[in-house]
Amino acid sequence: MNVNWAAPLGNFKNICRMIKIEHSVFALPYAWAGAFMAARGLPGLWELFFLTLAMVAIRSFAMAFNRAVDLPYDSRNPRTQKRPLVTGEISLAQTWFFCFVMAVVFIASCAALNPLCLLLALPTLLFAALYSLVKRFSWLCHFWLGATLGLAPVAGWISVMPEVTLTPILFFWAVTFWVASFDILYSCQDVNFDREQKLFSVPACFGISCALRIAAFSHVLVPIFLCLGGWSLGLSWPWYAVCALIALVLFWEHRLVKEDDLSRINMAFFTLNGAISIVMFIGVLLGIYL
Repeated sequence: MNVNWAAPLGNFKNICRMIKIEHSVFALPYAWAGAFMAARGLPGLWELFFLTLAMVAIRSFAMAFNRAVDLPYDSRNPRTQKRPLVTGEISLAQTWFFCFVMAVVFIASCAALNPLCLLLALPTLLFAALYSLVKRFSWLCHFWLGATLGLAPVAGWISVMPEVTLTPILFFWAVTFWVASFDILYSCQDVNFDREQKLFSVPACFGISCALRIAAFSHVLVPIFLCLGGWSLGLSWPWYAVCALIALVLFWEHRLVKEDDLSRINMAFFTLNGAISIVMFIGVLLGIYL
């Protein structure tokens, strides 16, 4: 398919497909939750706007960077051969230019928030980019990705209160284990490909059965850290009811995925985890206001 070189970033629809814009639902509610918790209520609209812009920018940067450096693998993996960069709907040059634009937007948004956000902007960009390379040498890549998204509640917190306290750290660990777990589940689809290409995913290194157990253990930690995070801030009882609900949804997620039946991976990956993120944010609001 011919690339539209008249558009420096490419077709908008193809860009959204490349970066899976719908997956923003995973990190954004945690960033907003961090901001609401730091403000003990509604944060300023200035902070909320530039926090949202920064989150969308860095997630778009990280996804596009991942697509660019993984192009040799994506072009050989049957599951990923319809991605816009693989099909040629977006060129590699356009992808790198998009990364540059998103990085600039992210740094500018951080500068609009406060000096601490600006100071951490470049290290955060580098941390997000390195995830794409970790799979080449370590099965801890899932936890690196988890930590990247785990920065969302920390970012939300420091956008309002430019200091790191116990609460955002506890939420960081909750998100880290939550994302790592469902990324392990998702990577079960590529276990044979990863082994052929000598890539280090948990399923490729330890087998699907062991991967499911590691994912389950990581998910057990999620409601624990969420409860501790709410306790550290003094959230009221609805928060703990929401934590219990999240634990039940995570349990259901593991009932959907079996070693000999991965057909419901997408439901477990996107539908349930997207719901968890939104329910978590509602729980924070209820814990603050009730």
